[in-house]
Amino acid sequence: MAQTAIQLSNDIMLEAGKYASVYTRSVSMQIEHRARIGKIAEENPDLPYTFIEDVLIGKAELENGDVTPFEFRHK
Repeated sequence: MAQTAIQLSNDIMLEAGKYASVYTRSVSMQIEHRARIGKIAEENPDLPYTFIEDVLIGKAELENGDVTPFEFRHK
């Protein structure tokens, strides 16, 4: 992944820093997280934030092999 230096407002950096410390992320990781969520939200305006977050968590669990098969029970 290419890295590019960008300038952000002090307000954005302070806001990202607050949330980064809560979620144990670096400021740059927090900004990337917000950008990823924002992109998905813009492309899917009907999806609530919690749904987007749950999908990203599920995707990460799948990529890490942290899944169990679901078994349908037929009565």
